[in-house]
Amino acid sequence: MHIRCSPHIASELRDRYHGVVASHGYFPGEVELALNGAAQSALHERAAAATREQFGNKVFVRAVVEVSNFCRENCAYCGMRRDNRDLARFRAKHEQIAELLIHHRPASVTDVNIQTGEDPVAARELVLPLIESLRRETPLGISVCLGTLTPELYDELQSAGASIFIMKFECGDAAQYEQLEAPGTLAERLRHIRLLSEGGWNVSSGFIVGLPGQTPRDVLKNLDLARSLPLHGCSVSPFIPGEDTPLAGNPTANPDWTFNCVSALRLMRPDWIIPAVSAFNLAAQDGYRRGLRAGANLVTINMTPTDVRGDYVIYKRDRFIMTEERVLEAISAEGLAPSKIGLADFYRSRSANAAEKTPATAVQT
Repeated sequence: MHIRCSPHIASELRDRYHGVVASHGYFPGEVELALNGAAQSALHERAAAATREQFGNKVFVRAVVEVSNFCRENCAYCGMRRDNRDLARFRAKHEQIAELLIHHRPASVTDVNIQTGEDPVAARELVLPLIESLRRETPLGISVCLGTLTPELYDELQSAGASIFIMKFECGDAAQYEQLEAPGTLAERLRHIRLLSEGGWNVSSGFIVGLPGQTPRDVLKNLDLARSLPLHGCSVSPFIPGEDTPLAGNPTANPDWTFNCVSALRLMRPDWIIPAVSAFNLAAQDGYRRGLRAGANLVTINMTPTDVRGDYVIYKRDRFIMTEERVLEAISAEGLAPSKIGLADFYRSRSANAAEKTPATAVQT
């Protein structure tokens, strides 16, 4: 959906976005989600300025390794859903992934995200020892994206050396969440996000824009839910109709909604880490660069071994793989540079600074 603004309204919106937006005080309206043209450019420029104010021109660079495509869930939007009987399932070998990350990671990478389908076996038998190896052999910050697990396993992963947990809520409407067969219930998912935060994890979440039947009001629910959660970051993923899923025949997400949501998140929470996801390139030409331009400040190099990468099909086999070359080209083209400080170190430093300020604040009150 495109909304064409009159010159008067476009001018008013440009003035608004070039004006001062108070930290944590901004929230978009439905019209803003579908902006394009000059008004959209003004929104994105304001978000980019907020990013630079918080982070300078630096972008965090992490690697991702997708180590298992076994999944006990049946999400309607995901090609790895358990009902996809035609998918060849794999669990990577610890030695292969450890060798890759310890000895062959790009120099720009400061952090790694270890990702699986919802596979508790892989989490315990593969991810735990991998984290221990990486903590022992590298300075990498470690994040995990493993789905809902037991509190005991969360603690073990954290004790092994992971500090960032990515748990997406995908959809902020409980009824839609159920229709999509997303993991458990929305209430359960949110309970786990809060449990992780209470346990000392730096938690990042995310949602999908452009799901079939989703309205602008539904998208605003996602944004509203995101700002209510104890998060350190949040992603926006455009809906891409996945092969071998019940939603395969639906259209791809409107890219304007997608990138405007990135800017909305940035203006809502200037301090958040917001990823540029590889699916941006499936939603729009130069999508990755548009995401950076709209306020994203984290990029990810895919290091999943090529012999298994084709079977990690969240959307479709024809993935847009972000190699080191593609990532660094996109960063440079937008006048940005890789951060020398890792994401996990950044979080630790910010927490330490906050802790130093707390006693003085407590005395004053």
